[in-house]
Amino acid sequence: MSSYFVYYLTGIIMIPVFIFALYCQSKVRRTFARYSMLRSSTAMTGAQAAQRLLQLNGITDVTIRQVSGRLTDYYDPRRKEICLSQDVFASTSVAAIGVACHEAGHACQHAQGYVPLKLRNAAIPITQIGSYLGVPLALIGMFIYSQPLIYAGIILYSAVALFQLLTLPVEFNASSRALQTIESNGFLNEQEFKGAKKVLTAAALTYVAALASALATLLRLFLVSNRNNR
Repeated sequence: MSSYFVYYLTGIIMIPVFIFALYCQSKVRRTFARYSMLRSSTAMTGAQAAQRLLQLNGITDVTIRQVSGRLTDYYDPRRKEICLSQDVFASTSVAAIGVACHEAGHACQHAQGYVPLKLRNAAIPITQIGSYLGVPLALIGMFIYSQPLIYAGIILYSAVALFQLLTLPVEFNASSRALQTIESNGFLNEQEFKGAKKVLTAAALTYVAALASALATLLRLFLVSNRNNR
């Protein structure tokens, strides 16, 4: 049985991962859409909530701006910018406040030197290389029966799995910071808070799915590598 055949045969491993990823993407979209329809009692916008969270943490050098797209929110540590999507920046919805505060949580991590964030950022260069070259190198190794190339591909792609693993505590912590601030400072009432928590919990599942996908891909490469060793 050829290595190529083993690789494609082990593709069955990806089926439950693919289904889980689809479920997570669907859940985050549905949850965000649901709580985007629920306006907060404080009438605070996403941008205002993020700004308030920064102020409460003594952060004054981070700017907040609007970007195009849906669910395209992120924090840029190089420019110290919180970039909020159109559905979040000026919206007074429960979902907008939850998402905006999550991104502000990342800004707090950056300002306070949160170690998992530092580790994740340090892994970005090798992760980019691994995501582009890991699997192709391993496939070339299978084709020419080169075990060193397969190992090289596995090592490079391992950086992708490591990055996804490091992402989990970073994202969970940002959500924890956001929810704690929202609750303790009255950004939302009790019922609205539950909605914001559901939005952030659904979003966190997408990172779990990304890690599962990376680990499943690594497992496929290991199985092929073991096949080549026989």
